[in-house]
Amino acid sequence: MLLWVGLGNPEPGQARHRHNIGFLALDAIARRHGFTPWRSRYKGLVAEGSLGGQKLLLLKPQTYMNLSGESVQPAAGFHKIPPADITVFHDELDLAPGRIRVKLGGGAAGHNGLRDIDRRLGTPDYWRVRLGIGHPGMKEKVTGHVLGNFAKVDTWLEPMLDAVADAAPMLARGEREAFMTRVALLTQEN
Repeated sequence: MLLWVGLGNPEPGQARHRHNIGFLALDAIARRHGFTPWRSRYKGLVAEGSLGGQKLLLLKPQTYMNLSGESVQPAAGFHKIPPADITVFHDELDLAPGRIRVKLGGGAAGHNGLRDIDRRLGTPDYWRVRLGIGHPGMKEKVTGHVLGNFAKVDTWLEPMLDAVADAAPMLARGEREAFMTRVALLTQEN
């Protein structure tokens, strides 16, 4: 079983924040591929399904971003899922809007959700799908940017979420380069 985690904050008023793009990505995958309805478990919301021949557990922690590990660690522990089979979808300031990168491990780069997951799992060696939201240009504007809603001019968002959902079976099969290429091609067409 694979564990895919989308990072975000649980308040309804934060649903369209840039920080919640991880939640939005998992919602798109669950809808597209007929996952079970979301239900409460592990201090989060979970949905189950299969992709690319793999059984998947999707998890949206409801602990607030800075405590995401409080949800990820018990889910991984209960299902005996090693870090190498965990993929975290999160917002990334250092990527242009709509761009994605998949990588194994690395630093948290100031992302408190990743920092807490690293601490709770005892390792940073899990997969990350970095979803680009762009940088506002000035350090003092970062918090407002990340905790702000997507704007009408962010026309790249829905095509990117659709592309991630479309290419998700490749990611489930471990075809990470093919997944990134497919998302890039699909988003180029829009």
